[in-house]
This record gives sequence, C-alpha cells and structure tokens, in this order.
Amino acid sequence: MSDRFTTRVLDVSTGHTETVTDLTRPCEQFLSEVAAGRDGLLNLFVPHATAGIAVIETGAGSDHDLLAALHTLLPADDRWEHRHGSPGHGRDHVLPAFVPPHATLPVLDGHLRLGTWQSVCLIDTNKDNPERQVRLSFLG
Repeated sequence: MSDRFTTRVLDVSTGHTETVTDLTRPCEQFLSEVAAGRDGLLNLFVPHATAGIAVIETGAGSDHDLLAALHTLLPADDRWEHRHGSPGHGRDHVLPAFVPPHATLPVLDGHLRLGTWQSVCLIDTNKDNPERQVRLSFLG
C-alpha cells in the first residue's frame, strides 16, 4: 500500500447507553504515526447501520444537547416499523440519515485542522451494540 494512503480500524467500546465519544485524540495519534507533517485528508467511516460521525463541541453540554435533540427528532418508542432489539430500536436505524456514518476532515502539516471548539465524535444511540469500529483513512 502506498504511503500516500494509510488506513486503520479503531475499536471503540460505547457500552449499553447512548453516547457521544470524542475521537479527536485517537485521530491525532493516528495522524502522528502516518501523516509525517504532510497535508491531506482524514476520512472516518463507521461500518454500522446505527451510528454516525459528527463534528461538534464537547464538554460544554453540546454532546448532551445533541442526544436530547435526537430524542426529540427520533423518539425511542413503538412508532418504528423496524422492531427488533430494544424498544424504539428502529430509531437507531434512522440515525445515519441525520448523523452520517462518515466525515472527511482537513489535515495540514500532519495535524487535524478543526475549529477552536470542534471535536470529531462517534454518535451511538444503539444500546444493543456496545462495540463499534471506526475506519480511519489518511490520504496525503
């Protein structure tokens, strides 16, 4: 594989609660190993039908606000036709339409170039699947 393109799978344990998991540090660690001061793009992809990637502020309540907003938009009740798993699990399968399973971010001089308050996060509302994978790919 070319050193211009490198990919790795990150295993993430999200547990049995709805979570916003900050992936910024693992992304930076990946880039420190593979980007070597180069410019390029970091792509994140979640190969799951019930999780997504968001670039948001964390630590100031925005992560909780996001989960609350998703509860308003996608209530965990019996309205969903997709009915296996926990009650309201059908909403988890609609989540990627609102929080996509991917993001592509700029890398300059081997580092993510996020805004001051931005973090890259895994959004997981599926209480039935506590283990996730995120594919990190650097092209540069």
